[in-house]
Amino acid sequence: MKNSLLDYILRIRLPITIFVIIASFTLTYFASRAERDGVGYMPDQPINYSHKLHAGDLQIDCQYCHVGVEKSRHAIVPAVSVCMNCHTVARKDSPEIIKLTEYYNQGKALPWKRVHKVPDYAYFSHSVHVNRGIDCTVCHGEITQMEKVGQMSSFTMANCLDCHRNIHQKLPDLAGINKGPDYCWACHR
Repeated sequence: MKNSLLDYILRIRLPITIFVIIASFTLTYFASRAERDGVGYMPDQPINYSHKLHAGDLQIDCQYCHVGVEKSRHAIVPAVSVCMNCHTVARKDSPEIIKLTEYYNQGKALPWKRVHKVPDYAYFSHSVHVNRGIDCTVCHGEITQMEKVGQMSSFTMANCLDCHRNIHQKLPDLAGINKGPDYCWACHR
């Protein structure tokens, strides 16, 4: 009886278990890669917001709207009230501003569609990068020229490691900056 049970485990259960484990890791790898290597992803948003106008032509600093970028790991999508700092006065009759004002008056958050996102299993801190002088455009592209925001860079581990390991070639103007960490637990926490 003992031999037949051991034989059953080794011949049937063990290969099936190993297959399931390998299949799970493979599917997770490819699903997360496809999900986050979304270069070119450019969703329609509930309000047609032009970064070209605001950050480009008007030269409003990114941190005016994305207030958490200097202190937090998140850049923080601005609340409607931040937009209304200007739009209680500026361009109030524009159809997009009228929609914005309706959200504001109803106390509703804008349902923005997220464009840039690292996978949930990876840790990324905006503040660490911004406070070391790395400009938003390095990862987000020429945002000041975008009427509609899209993902311009790949947010894969290979892309991040390439920058961390070759920071001086990629950003030669950043004096005194060290290479970024390239050990697993720096990002996988």
